[in-house]
Amino acid sequence: MKTNLLMNFTVDKENSTVNVKREFRASIANVWAAWTEADILDKWWAPAPWKSKTKSMEFKEGGRRLYAMVGPEGEEHWAIADYTSISPKTNFKYRDAFSDSEGNLNKDFPRSDWNVTFTDKGSSTFVDVTIKHDKLSDLEMIIEMGFKEGFTIAMEGLDAIFESE
Repeated sequence: MKTNLLMNFTVDKENSTVNVKREFRASIANVWAAWTEADILDKWWAPAPWKSKTKSMEFKEGGRRLYAMVGPEGEEHWAIADYTSISPKTNFKYRDAFSDSEGNLNKDFPRSDWNVTFTDKGSSTFVDVTIKHDKLSDLEMIIEMGFKEGFTIAMEGLDAIFESE
């Protein structure tokens, strides 16, 4: 299903940063909830046919989400989000990483800093995501792993949730 909702995906190699600007046809309260509550995150955070499964989540500064992307064959890729800053319904920041099922860092993959900002535009909410990598090679690794395609599919999954409400 194609939508005419805004999605800009830009890569800034000089600053090892990805920026995603995305419009959702939903209230800021609903969009915020979809990004910050485990039961809703698990419905869309992984690109279909993958599923997201949260093992634990404490959405607060200093808190952590430990979750897996579960593939169609049952394979699991674990990750953590360490929340560093939260301004309700406006912005949150976290440090992302791949991990094992207990939340121990997988040092074979880079960490990245996510800065997620929400803006109310009447019938739509805009989400602006900036993902900063420590170095260009880390950014290139994530892009090569299909981040743009996967994140795009996940966003479309979130659209479907809002449409069904």
